[in-house]
Amino acid sequence: MPQKKEETVSFKLERDNKEKVDTTLKAVFEALEEKGYNPINQMIGYMISGDPAYITSHNDARNLICKVDRYEILEVLLNNYLNSH
Repeated sequence: MPQKKEETVSFKLERDNKEKVDTTLKAVFEALEEKGYNPINQMIGYMISGDPAYITSHNDARNLICKVDRYEILEVLLNNYLNSH
């Protein structure tokens, strides 16, 4: 029988790419909007699945978002949300 873990596992990203993430998300949002997609829905689909097909290739948006780790995006989004509330 597997042993139950009682300790909390620490997850820490040692990256400081807030500007890169901000710039990338804005560019991807604009490209999706220009192509007539709902940017929030498409970006959520990408974040959940990791499938870049949710992101248009218009204005190189797909390549841009693939250069940023999804964990970094989540970290920036959570920090922005929590710091604004």
